[in-house]
This record gives sequence, C-alpha cells and structure tokens, in this order.
Amino acid sequence: MRSLELRPSLLPHAGTGVFVSRGLVSKGATVAMYPGTVYQAYEPILLQSIRNPFVFRCIDGILIDGNDKGISKMLYKSCSARDRVGPYMMSDTSWLSCDPLNPLAVGQYVNNCSNKWPANVCYQEYDLPEKFPIELRKFIPNINYSQEMQRPIRCVVLVSLRDITAGEELFSNYYTIVH
Repeated sequence: MRSLELRPSLLPHAGTGVFVSRGLVSKGATVAMYPGTVYQAYEPILLQSIRNPFVFRCIDGILIDGNDKGISKMLYKSCSARDRVGPYMMSDTSWLSCDPLNPLAVGQYVNNCSNKWPANVCYQEYDLPEKFPIELRKFIPNINYSQEMQRPIRCVVLVSLRDITAGEELFSNYYTIVH
C-alpha cells in the first residue's frame, strides 16, 4: 500500500510538496486528486483568486480553487453543506482539515517541475459520471460553486508518468494535460 505525505519541497522557495512516503506508484496510476470548488468560466472568482496560487485552469476554462484556507475554504464548506442530500454528503470536506478522509486530495500541493526535478505526474481532467453512486460522493473532494445539479462535477487527477518510489517528491508540468 502506498501513501502520500506533505512536507517541505525539494525546490527552493516552493513551500509545501507532496511525497510518496511508502510503496511504489506504477506508471499510469492515479496518484492524487486536485480538490476544490469548481467554477464555470462565466462564474465569479475574483475575490477568492486574489493572492491564491491554488487556482487550477482546465482546458475548457473551468477553474478549480484548491486553496484550503480563507475565503476559499469558507466557500467550499458552504457549497458542500448546501448540496447535502439527506444523510448523504455530496463532497469530501475533510481535505480542509488535518485528518483527510481521502488521502489522495493533496494535488494542489504538487509543485511545478524544474530542470533538476522533471515531471513525474501529469494532469487528467475528468467529469464525474451522472450515475456515480450517491453514497460514494463523500470521497470526492470537489463541489460545484453553482447548485445546477445537471452539471457534472469536474475532477482533476494526477497520473504517474513513470514508476515512482517511496521518498520521491511529485512534480508536474503546469502546462501539460493528458486528454
């Protein structure tokens, strides 16, 4: 079994990084998820985007705000509470805490590659299927900003480009996405 860990990045001045703490990640495996509030291209994100390095832009203009602090955190929790269906949570809010339910919800902390540290993961955009079981939604760390239930939930996963061993930091190329 593999696991991920947040700790200071190997890149100077990069802040937090994501490391494989044990196990082996095989080439082509899903390594992490990019959590956050999902905004359509026409939805407002001005206030929450100020000084926010965790806004991910998808190919089609959809934005995912993966910041786990401040107004971004409050908006995510508010949207998650709003969308609850009876006893069923429609998203995972635990990624905002120190004890996440989904240990893969750390993709926002994967740093950009460098000449010394090449990319070992890439981004894959994915819309949750309409028939995704409601009882499993509590593990998905993404929620739509607007309450339009017809729109699928956009997820972004990080996929390994090669085998990754324990102790390695995950690096992506911020400008490469797999279709």
